[in-house]
Amino acid sequence: MPIGEFGGAPELPAENQPVFSTGLYWLYEMGQAALNPSRAIADVTRLSLKNPLNPFANTPFGKTLAAAAEVFERSTRRYSKPEWGIEDTVVGGERVPVHIKTVWERPFCNLLHFERVFDRQPRRPQPKLLIVAPMSGHYATLLRGTVEAFLPNHDVYITDWIDARMVPLAAGRFDLDDYIDYVISILHRLGGDCHVIGVCQPSVPVLAAIARMEAEGDPYTPHSMILMGGPIDTRVNPTGVNKLAEDRGIDWFRHHVITKVPFPHPGMLRDVYPGFLQLNGFVSMNLDRHLDAHKDLFFNLVKGDGDSAQKHREFYDEYLAVMDLTAEFYLQTVDTVFVRHALPKGEMTHRGVKVDPAAIRKCALLTIEGEKDDISGIGQTEAAHVLCRNIPADRKVHYLQLGVGHYGVFNGSRFRSEIAPRIADFVLSCQLPGTRKAAPRAVA
Repeated sequence: MPIGEFGGAPELPAENQPVFSTGLYWLYEMGQAALNPSRAIADVTRLSLKNPLNPFANTPFGKTLAAAAEVFERSTRRYSKPEWGIEDTVVGGERVPVHIKTVWERPFCNLLHFERVFDRQPRRPQPKLLIVAPMSGHYATLLRGTVEAFLPNHDVYITDWIDARMVPLAAGRFDLDDYIDYVISILHRLGGDCHVIGVCQPSVPVLAAIARMEAEGDPYTPHSMILMGGPIDTRVNPTGVNKLAEDRGIDWFRHHVITKVPFPHPGMLRDVYPGFLQLNGFVSMNLDRHLDAHKDLFFNLVKGDGDSAQKHREFYDEYLAVMDLTAEFYLQTVDTVFVRHALPKGEMTHRGVKVDPAAIRKCALLTIEGEKDDISGIGQTEAAHVLCRNIPADRKVHYLQLGVGHYGVFNGSRFRSEIAPRIADFVLSCQLPGTRKAAPRAVA
């Protein structure tokens, strides 16, 4: 069950774990294994009925059977991490190739650089932009559209979080403190001359990391931070998922959603919040919509509407690909952000040291919210302005985008046409010497 876009906290000792939780992942793996023969038969059936030499291929019966086979196979498979599929972009009216390179590595995260290969350098400044992707179940590729929107005018980097079931126990734990350490380390790797975007869940650790850096006089503090649809203060306009966390309490999550990674995965015996449970939560929040989508897929396949079927495949190949989160990260973040509201109360710590957003003075702040966001309510991200009270007023901007929900804040047509240009202008205003004044506070 997803809690906003969050995860994180202390592990429950193995002897206190309920049998249900401990064996849940093993039962899931057994179910996947049991379905393998059926999936194989469905796939063979689908392929045989696509063969033009098959006399049943173009009959109503053949099309119906092939459609049913594909829907069954797609509904029961485990989806792997999608490819980025970004090979080029347009900069200054010219198409340039993009090479994706790993420039920083840790056990639970790689830093990817979308390196654009220029024949001649563009005239427009190309600020360095770090996108901190959510570690909340989906892979960083969910932000493919976000990356594509910024590539024409920015030097883009993104955190590519690693599926916890693929990280051996020998690599150690990963919790919210480690997450903050990773963000600080990446900012050091980028040399400080950059801007950072926290998309949804990372808003809290990004804010915490920059607060710790400014408190210590770190010279690698970024020029600006952009927080998008993040749960800075979930006491403001709490949503259903916010209330669920507060009502259940951390012990409920520890006992009901934490399990161990089974053999033969590299992370065997690691305590995790498994991706399949998160996916169940994602889907159950809009079950009718997902059922209708799969029904539409079936009928589109039967009538031969390949374009609509392909759009469905592309969306669900991404949406249904999920990763495991370490138990300590998931529980600690739920407890810190949604149960105790530690950051807005001034009680959040990092490695035992208080996180004080008031220490931020140099880094500019832009917050962005969606009018119809049902995960991070209106005002939850804007609360960062109250906490960061020592950032000059002309370097703080809040923007409310009308007509979009949670995912519309960082993806889709409204994002590309209305949100991304505002972010680009804000970044540029904070980048150029002598023009650091932010745009006026706006609602659109």
